[in-house]
Amino acid sequence: MCGRFAQYSSRDDYFASLGMKPDEIIYDPEPIDRFNVAPGTKVLLLNERDNELHFDPVYWGYGPEWWDKQPLINARGETAATGRMFKPLWEHGRAIVPANGWYEWKREGDKKQPYFICHKEKEPLFFAAIGKAPYGKDHGHEGFVIVTAASNKGMVDIHDRRPLVLSADAVREWLSAETTSERAQEIAHEAALPEKDFTWHPVTAKVGNIHNQGEALIKEIKPD
Repeated sequence: MCGRFAQYSSRDDYFASLGMKPDEIIYDPEPIDRFNVAPGTKVLLLNERDNELHFDPVYWGYGPEWWDKQPLINARGETAATGRMFKPLWEHGRAIVPANGWYEWKREGDKKQPYFICHKEKEPLFFAAIGKAPYGKDHGHEGFVIVTAASNKGMVDIHDRRPLVLSADAVREWLSAETTSERAQEIAHEAALPEKDFTWHPVTAKVGNIHNQGEALIKEIKPD
């Protein structure tokens, strides 16, 4: 994780969950309607610059000029704050991906069955992210990555890694330029939603094709 997720609610819904006021950021009641967000595309990313909140389309992936492989899409929360690749991003490029859930594939017999994972109460999710700031500028393949955490208990049966989902009341501090790298590490540990807050169900294999979209992708199915 995380290699595919859903971001389909309206900006209004995401921002309302954060308790944001209308004068803090541009609101939009139209649904984003992305049920199958894939790496290598631009994703709406919540970030702070010049003491103001912004919601910018940013490339999902991080591959600096010296990196000779495919752009990375995830960063392990346990090491991102101190590793060579991600330390500068952790210090100066923290962001949030508002989402509704994410997909994981579990091997069942001779095939892989996709599952959709979301909040038990269907509340918006806020994935911790880090990337190349400022986000108002196009940095090419130096975009952003989603921070991941280890899965525990029942969720490890689906996948051993998951996105680091922050509680709504921790988002503003995570984004703030005044928050130190050390404090951000504490937030990642203290404010991550536990596995018990999530539910998951099998979904159609059509989600494997990045060109497929629509609400049908997140509907529960009965596996063969």
